[in-house]
Amino acid sequence: MGLEWLKPGAFIGSIIYALIGVIIFWVAFIIIDKITPYDLWGEIVEKHNVALGLVVAAMCLGISIIVAAAIHG
Repeated sequence: MGLEWLKPGAFIGSIIYALIGVIIFWVAFIIIDKITPYDLWGEIVEKHNVALGLVVAAMCLGISIIVAAAIHG
């Protein structure tokens, strides 16, 4: 195994894939926020809608798993 992950090519590739994953995640989140009939941030932060917060958290985990599988596979 060794220190293969310290090679410049592997390290830079990991950084690039991480940035691509974060960008895809944020784009997906913005799209979902736009198609919902209300402001997600306002509902969660200002009105303290815990149920919606849990739904958004589950959605974030789902998108993250999909992005990770797409990048890894």
